[in-house]
Amino acid sequence: MHTPQEEAHRRDEADPGHRHLFHVPPADGGEHPESAYLAGNSLGLQPRATRDELLADLDAWGRLGVEGHLEAERAWLPYHELLTGPAARLVGARPTEAVVMNSLTVNLHLLMVSFYRPAGARTRIVIEDAAFPSDSYAVRSQARFHGLDPDDAVVRLRPRAGEDALRTEDVTDYLAAEGDRVALLLLGGVNYLTGELLDIPAITAAGRAAGAVVGWDLAHAVGNVPLALHDWDVDFAAWCSYKYLNSGPGALAGVFVHERHLGDESLPRFEGWWSTAAATRFEMTPVSRPPATVEAWQISNPPIFAMGPVRTSLELFDAVGMTALRARSQRLTGWLESLFDEVTVGRPLRVVTPRDPDRRGCQLSVRIGSGSAAELTKRLRYEHGVIADAREPDVVRFAPVPLYSTYLDCWRAAAALAATVGQVNP
Repeated sequence: MHTPQEEAHRRDEADPGHRHLFHVPPADGGEHPESAYLAGNSLGLQPRATRDELLADLDAWGRLGVEGHLEAERAWLPYHELLTGPAARLVGARPTEAVVMNSLTVNLHLLMVSFYRPAGARTRIVIEDAAFPSDSYAVRSQARFHGLDPDDAVVRLRPRAGEDALRTEDVTDYLAAEGDRVALLLLGGVNYLTGELLDIPAITAAGRAAGAVVGWDLAHAVGNVPLALHDWDVDFAAWCSYKYLNSGPGALAGVFVHERHLGDESLPRFEGWWSTAAATRFEMTPVSRPPATVEAWQISNPPIFAMGPVRTSLELFDAVGMTALRARSQRLTGWLESLFDEVTVGRPLRVVTPRDPDRRGCQLSVRIGSGSAAELTKRLRYEHGVIADAREPDVVRFAPVPLYSTYLDCWRAAAALAATVGQVNP
């Protein structure tokens, strides 16, 4: 009979993942040299390849100066195109539908310029009540920009009494009853707080049937769960690259616009140097001639040294594949859940993430009954070498990322939680 730690080692030998491709921070406490890093849903680890590939791009600048736009090994002028194919494959898009640019909330604003067009009674923006705050700020500011009262225009869908996560039918029932007043549905594909994976295709179909535009914030979904945005008929989506995509703090983000909208001259857009067609860009004419691709939503020329880490990461996802990652994710997260089931008994702890593996990504959120989430994560780190993520006041998030997390990490997290949070009635 294996001890839990022995079982963790056995599982890691049988199901090793790709930890060797990443830098893992040293532990600040506990008995292990490396951290049990379970905070990739906040900031992913650095791939070992990133430094050398970024330095190669810097060297091209040093050797070539301005000529690097066309003569660098990875020429700068079309550099963003190196990211298009991998990004499109990762989100289930066609190459004309995906582009890497800007940051997440900037992209959401640029997309809402085109797709939030309140008119008549159809003025509402529907989000989840537990949306990430920046999404809430963004939609409220868009409502104000259109002269609307955000307290009236923004609808926040809440879980049922006594529940922690929205059900799909909570969203679809609202759309069936109130859809004729909804201009834009903008939800998180995976909720940042609970880790719940919403039924993106079902909700998208219900939103479009109600006559609303349907957009998705995929910050916690991309690189975490398989996506098929084109086939699901999503109108638009945006995501960041510094969480599961491991592209570095504040990394460039991504955008999807369904091909039915591409080339639609009736859609308003903000434009700039990179919005016009590449073939005619240097004719220097005063009027933009945007291509019939998502690149028409670009504005400024892309920052090459910020694109490099995103390219390196996307190539890694291309090599490993989301099907394999999703399967390992469910194995890892399922085992962590079984360990937490033992730890939470008799302790003021409750897992609020859905138990159904198909309704979650690689995150388990634990609500603590007393004390501060930040203080608990500090103790986990400095006493046990476990890095988790606090969301005040009372949620600690654990993300066993399939690319680099191990079963030993999961065991260490559960053991540390048990050692740190005492039983109510020992």
